Amino acid sequence: MTSTDYAPAPAITLTIAGSEATGGAGAQADLKTFQQLGTYGIVALTCIVSFDPKSNWNHRFVPVEPGVIADQLEAAQTCYAGALDTVKLGMMGSPATIDTVATALKGQSWRHVVLDPVLICKGQEPGHALDTDEALKANLLPLATFVTPNHFEAEQLSGIAITDEASLIEAAKRIHDISGAAVLAKGGVRLSGQDAIDVFYDGETLEVLREEKIGEVAVSGAGCSLAAAVTAELAKGATPLDAARAAKSFVTRGIRRRVASAAPFDALWQG
Repeated sequence: MTSTDYAPAPAITLTIAGSEATGGAGAQADLKTFQQLGTYGIVALTCIVSFDPKSNWNHRFVPVEPGVIADQLEAAQTCYAGALDTVKLGMMGSPATIDTVATALKGQSWRHVVLDPVLICKGQEPGHALDTDEALKANLLPLATFVTPNHFEAEQLSGIAITDEASLIEAAKRIHDISGAAVLAKGGVRLSGQDAIDVFYDGETLEVLREEKIGEVAVSGAGCSLAAAVTAELAKGATPLDAARAAKSFVTRGIRRRVASAAPFDALWQG
């Protein structure tokens, strides 16, 4: 067998994110999305998150030591040097983690850095969460080439209240102005109307992505999977707008085929 007998190597996609034990979100969702969309997924874990069924299903949050995160990234970046140029950033959880990740990212050049700016993890102390949010804005947002904030995150990053399509558009524009990145601001089920709308803006192109709502309750893993789908599509060569369109369609299908459980929320299925 010669080298020409093998299929072309898949694009490599790295997620730097937390583990979520029920499988609906976090690194588990990212890896399933990468696989489904035809990229070779690898992960560096930043924290271990599990829902607590004895406490209203809030998060139990355990950070991974910064040195362990650095070791994971050193292995991944060295192993796939020259092939790894696309990364998705998910749950960080602490300023120390953000500093470690930012240092590793600055150690090489990237075509795409997709930031899912997770600003809240239930179970963190409020002061610690605020410090983490400020560190993310200062150290990771400037490195991003594509940002996928949800309704709450878009409000926090833009500084405006988002109540309708017009304000979601304005928020996307402001976040682009702040970061220089392409933005996919998610309205989802948070805005009234029959459609779940997201807004794409990259400084030149503005497009409102619409899909009919499937229920009125958020589905676990939708945000993680959307950002992961954008990451996979970018790694395969899609434009940012085409990646956003494909990701929106992918997540809509996953919500339609969501997985129910004993938890008070359903999980998106990436299959």
